[in-house]
Amino acid sequence: MRESKSIRLVGGAMLVVCALALAGCGGSSASSSASSSSSGSTLTGSVPATTDKSGSVSLSGSPPTAVTVGQTYSFTPTVSASSGTVEFTAKNAPAWLAVNSSTGALTGTPPAADAGTDSNITLTATDGSASASIGPFSIEVAEADSGAGSAQISWTPPTTATDGSTLTDLAGYNIFYGTSPSALTQSVNVPNIGVTSYTISGLTSGTWYFVVTSYSASGTQSAPSNVVATTVS
Repeated sequence: MRESKSIRLVGGAMLVVCALALAGCGGSSASSSASSSSSGSTLTGSVPATTDKSGSVSLSGSPPTAVTVGQTYSFTPTVSASSGTVEFTAKNAPAWLAVNSSTGALTGTPPAADAGTDSNITLTATDGSASASIGPFSIEVAEADSGAGSAQISWTPPTTATDGSTLTDLAGYNIFYGTSPSALTQSVNVPNIGVTSYTISGLTSGTWYFVVTSYSASGTQSAPSNVVATTVS
């Protein structure tokens, strides 16, 4: 059985990785961590997040391009509009993926039957007279590995928004992770501000990288924490 890892995420601080007691975690346990700027970080490195602007509506953000069967997919775009009420729609979205018509948040948990690639997805926002879109992009749904390892993530809630202001009225967290620090293509949504730890399973052998962000009730995202890494063997 592959070992489980414990990771401590602290917004804006250096992070530490250590093995749980199962793997002999203690004061002498090996750890690895990496730091990154909390401003301007890119959570996904290979997403074609083309942003179209028209009139008074603009969209930005990079939707994750991969998720594992049984795990939660989550993406919330950043939207600005000079006037009017913005409504979101998602074209070519798979049945397991839902779109919040008010915030544009894409969430869902793919079942085993949906393993494969969902292509040509486009997220569009409109205020009735102007519109903007992100996409088209694809989401690869990977089959779950029953013999894979897991990592326990814990964090201190990030409270600084991407523009440097203080983020208030927190509503939940997003954990982004992947096998490259520049391509954190998988994500988990934790919609409870009282929860500051989460176990991610289904991790194959190799090095995995993690960051966490928080978001407000209005959908405003915090800057990401620094990146931490752990190796699953």
